[in-house]
Amino acid sequence: MEPMDIVGKSKEDASLPKATMTKIIKEMLPPDVRVARDAQDLLIECCVEFINLVSSESNEVCSKEDKRTIAPEHVLKALEVLGFSEYIEEVYAAYEQHRLETMKTLQQDSLKGGKWSNGAEMTEEEALAEQQRMFAEARARMNGSNTAPKQLEPEQSLES
Repeated sequence: MEPMDIVGKSKEDASLPKATMTKIIKEMLPPDVRVARDAQDLLIECCVEFINLVSSESNEVCSKEDKRTIAPEHVLKALEVLGFSEYIEEVYAAYEQHRLETMKTLQQDSLKGGKWSNGAEMTEEEALAEQQRMFAEARARMNGSNTAPKQLEPEQSLES
């Protein structure tokens, strides 16, 4: 029986995008160095195995703390346990940079009115009226009515 990962695929099914990995490999080497296709495949397999190893150890660390969600601290501890202590500082710096960029993006999105917003803001009353209109439309569809419900005024409630 093959070992299974969390999503139900065998470890042999897990891989990383070849094009992305090839680009990373090429960026890390001097321009005059070429890498054989077999060597690229081997590097990709090593990366997959490393991710599996760190993920598994992170899960162990998380379980020992009676947690159900692996946190960045668990990954850092896993690196230490696995003997990769010399990388912890660099990994933490990359994590912090990612976190700051994510927060910056979220702040920009909220200033724009959200990811799916067209920039127009609704008052609370307008939002409530829109919600009531949408509920009425859904109710009409569920009841088999093809007619559009009347528009509710903001001060009307569904119970009147």
